[in-house]
Amino acid sequence: MKSAEVSSLGEIIAINGKTVRRSFDKRSKQAAIHMVSAFAAENRVVLGQIKTSDKSNEITAVPDLPSKLDIKGAVVTIDAMGCQKAIAPYH
Repeated sequence: MKSAEVSSLGEIIAINGKTVRRSFDKRSKQAAIHMVSAFAAENRVVLGQIKTSDKSNEITAVPDLPSKLDIKGAVVTIDAMGCQKAIAPYH
């Protein structure tokens, strides 16, 4: 059986940041964990995740995630937080 070539041409990849529920621990002063995920909408699977740096937010992690994935030709969506010059440069 031949293996099918995987193509991301036209696929929708949603990039979004979330705070991990109950990851904040007030007693030990553990900050909440923030993750940025790339979600393949058609296949309903997370392609990759990056944890943001401590005392940071998703703006710093979003540019790193797509560069680690093979999503050439995909349609990438992101919420308003991703509308930063460093993330979505216009030409």
